[in-house]
Formats: sequence, C-alpha cells, structure tokens
Amino acid sequence: MSQLKQIHAQTLRTTSTHHPDTAFLYSRVFHFSSLHDLNYTFRLFHQIEYPNSFMLNTLIRACAHSNDQKERAITLFHAMLSEGSVLPDKHTFPFVLKACAYLFAISEGTQVHPHVLKHGLGGDVYINNSLIHFYASCGCLEYAKDVFENMPERSVVSWNAMIDAFVQSGDYDDALRMFIEMQRLFEPDGYTLQSVIGACAGLGALSLGMWAHAYVLRKCDPNVGSDVLVNNSLVDMYCKCGSLGIARQVFARMRKPDVNSWNSIILGFAMHGQGEAAFEYFNCMVNEKVMPNSVTFVGVLSACNHRGLVGEGQKYFDMMITEYKIRPVLEHYGCLVDLHARAGLIEEALDIVSNMPMKPDAAIWRSLLDACCKMNAGVELSEGVARQIIELEGDDCSGVYVLLSRVYASAARWNEVGLVRKLMTNRGVKKEPGCSTMEIDGIIHEFFAGDVSHPQTKEIYNFLDVIEERLQFVGYVPDFSRADTVDKLDSGKQYSLRLHSERLAIAFGLLNLKPGVPIRILKNLRVCSDCHNVTKLISRIFNVEIIVRDRVRFHHFVNGSCSCMDYW
Repeated sequence: MSQLKQIHAQTLRTTSTHHPDTAFLYSRVFHFSSLHDLNYTFRLFHQIEYPNSFMLNTLIRACAHSNDQKERAITLFHAMLSEGSVLPDKHTFPFVLKACAYLFAISEGTQVHPHVLKHGLGGDVYINNSLIHFYASCGCLEYAKDVFENMPERSVVSWNAMIDAFVQSGDYDDALRMFIEMQRLFEPDGYTLQSVIGACAGLGALSLGMWAHAYVLRKCDPNVGSDVLVNNSLVDMYCKCGSLGIARQVFARMRKPDVNSWNSIILGFAMHGQGEAAFEYFNCMVNEKVMPNSVTFVGVLSACNHRGLVGEGQKYFDMMITEYKIRPVLEHYGCLVDLHARAGLIEEALDIVSNMPMKPDAAIWRSLLDACCKMNAGVELSEGVARQIIELEGDDCSGVYVLLSRVYASAARWNEVGLVRKLMTNRGVKKEPGCSTMEIDGIIHEFFAGDVSHPQTKEIYNFLDVIEERLQFVGYVPDFSRADTVDKLDSGKQYSLRLHSERLAIAFGLLNLKPGVPIRILKNLRVCSDCHNVTKLISRIFNVEIIVRDRVRFHHFVNGSCSCMDYW
C-alpha cells in the first residue's frame, strides 16, 4: 500500500484529470487499493467526480468480501440506483447478492431480483447462480428452485448451488436425486462432491458415502482428492455414519489439516462418547500449533458431556476463557448446563443459567427438563422449567408436554397426566413421531413407530414375535415408563414399546443383512431406556453389532453392552 500511495501521488502531480487514459489509470489504483485498504479506497472514491461502473462494482465487491462492511455493498447499490448516472450491470448483481446472502438480508435481496429482470439480465448464468445461493442462504428453498428451473442455461456452478441448497435445508434425498440428474450433463467437481458427501452424512448413508469417497479418488483430479475441504467433509461424513475408524484414517492421511479438520474429528469422538480420544486430539492440535477456536471447545465440552466428566468440562471451559481468550457463547453454556444437569447436579446447572451473560434458549431449558425427568427432581421445579420452554416456543414444543407428563407419572399424579394430554389435544400439539432410517445396498428404508407401510411389514412383525420370545427367555422385563400412554394395561404398554421405530428397523436389518454386517440406524429422537435395554440384549442374543445414532449421540451395541455405558 505504501508503494501504491506513491504511485497515486505521482499520478496526481503528473496527469490531467481530463486525459482519456487517466480514468483507466485511476481504475487500476482503485482496484489494488480495494483489495488491501477499503478505507483508503472510499477516500479515493469520494475524490472522483465521475466514477464509472468498474469503480462502483469494484467498491461493492470489496465491501461484499469484507468482514465488517458488507452492509455498505447494499448501500452503494441503492445509491447507484437512485443517482442513475451509472447503471448496474452483470457484474454488479452477484456482488450485492453475495452481501445479502451473508447478512440474511431477505428483504433487500428480493428487491434486487426484479432489478435483475428490469435490466434484461434474467438469463445471465452467473447472476442466477448468485440468486440461488442468496435464496438458499436465507432459507427460501422454493424461490431457489424456481430460479434454477427457469434458467435458460445452467453451468456446473448452477447445479452445485442447487444441490448444496437442498443439503443445507436438510432435503438430502432431493440433493442426491439432483446429483444423479446432473451427471447426465456435467462431470461433478470437488464442490459437488462436498455437497453429496454432506447429504450422505445427513442420511447416515455409509455405503453411499463410501461410493462418493471412491468417486473422488478414482474419477476426480488428484487435487480434489487431497483438497482439505473435501477431506473435512469425508471426516464429518464417516463420523456421522458411525464409522469412526475410517474417519481417523482419512484424517491421518491429510497433509495439512486445518482447524476445521481438527474440529470435525474432535466432534466425531465426542458424539461417539470417546472422551479420552477427543482430549488426546485436542492436545495434538495444540502441539501442531493449530489455534483452537470456539467450535473446538464445543467439541471438547460435548465429549465431557457424553461421559459425565463434570470436572474436566469445567476445566476446559475455564481454559477457553483464560488461556485462549475465547468469549463463551450460548452453545458453550448449553454444554456446561447439560453436563451438570445430566450428572444430577441440577442446582449447579440452574446457577450457571442464572449467571449467564445472555438469555438461555429453549434448548438449555429442555436439557434441564430432561434431567429433572430422569432424576425425579420434583414436580414444582419441572413445571417451572417447562413454563420457560413454552414461553419461548409457544405450543410448538410437543417434547415438553411429553416430558412433563412423565414427571407427573413418576410422582403418581395421574390427574395431571390426563390434563397434560387433554391440553395437548385442545391446543393441537402432536407428539413428534419416532422415525428410524437405515440404508441397505444404497436404498434408504424409513420406519415410523407402529409403521405398517413397508413392503416387508408382514415379515418384520412376524420376526418381532421371534425377538420377543428370545427376549423373554433371557429374562427381559419391559420398562413401562417410556410407553406411549400411562392408562393402558401392561400388555398394551408392552405392545406399544415393541413397535418403537428402531425396533422395526432392527428386525428389518436382522432379516435382510448378511451375518457379521453391522446394523446402522439413524433415529430422530433420543433412544428410550426400554429400547436401549432391548437393543443391548438383541446384540448379544443374535450376535450382531448395532449402531444407533439418535438425536444426541451414537450408541454402539456389542455383546450386550453399549459404548455409552448407560449414560445418555
């Protein structure tokens, strides 16, 4: 910049502002300064009497790419429209939309769209790609799809943007379907594969993820196979698909893992309940001179949480603040509260909540209510916590009513149990149905609690009878506390328990998988205590490894025991 300022000074002394070459010379000075000193660029801009479109676009782009001045990109665009001396062109709109996407400025971005059409640029591929990214970033998936479907011409980037939009919104099946369609027209690149691998992670689809990994190694440029972003997505995918061993191998082969690589593997160890390994990798990360960030400590605190290591968790929380000068955010406090609450230290957890510098969210109160339910902490306390959640989320919180009904049931207050259920009915609150998915030969099979829609329903239910007989033979006693209703007879409760979604998935897996192949299940809710006990017994009776990823963590069931050591 010091050399550029000398050139700028020489330009002022030796050139005429009216010379035809001066505008080009200034545009070069302008372009360079925008990459290195935005404040200097703005001062230069205000001295130019008639800035051209290149200068305005350069300034808008610099603001859009900056860390703290993205709003100015939108302000400059508005000024450009109102003054009218320079019209926006095909280079202007992508920069403005980038800023809107980052700021989640849905109102401003949707106002940019008609200006694109007004200036006759509705068919521009680059602008349409930016519109897809903007709408997807703001959660407007339908608008993104409309832009994509109406594009007269599409590029690889168009397909990548749309596939990634589906992944970010959790529509993993649609993402994979679009990937298949894309392959008829374009060769996937590294960005495509990152999104596809992310979809496999979301579905818990290990064989599809392994296929994507093989595709990267065999068909993509070698640079893609060694790309840190692609490898980070592979580490994350293998962790989320329950194959921690392969995740470690991918990580070990990375030439230079970045902070996100370390975060992915540490979070992977945390969700699998391997606290010691998470701490070991954290120490290696520090020794490799990679600076931990806020996400790193979410991973380490989660590892403490899943093992009930209260002292270790407090140590890492204090280390984050004192040694690394990282200000705790809601996620860190959430880990700390959940850590204490699940360990039965509910009063200490409440103290943390009351001393937090920010307002606790519904997730923190839910973790407290869940702990109150498990620890029989008392009806009044549970009611107070439940009120906090309902105030924050309104009636869109079926899990709160379910937990509260269990609190009343544990206290044998059956009238209140009935009132809670009646309240749910009157307010139209429906309990989120349990859903378990599993993948066999690249096909995702979905089961809901009590499901009869699967083509193999008859065989599944017949095999459930076989499982039930084997369970009773080894002395299984049902835990009715997790049955759907409390006013059924014991036989009715037991029947509702055996129809939980993961039991249907386990029966299906035992019927269809070859001996020795683990059963891998992805469940949308936490595993209940009865299903947890049953799955342990099934793993021993049928000599099968069962891997369940529930809403919170992984459970590896082998030979009658679980990796969580019955702490979840």
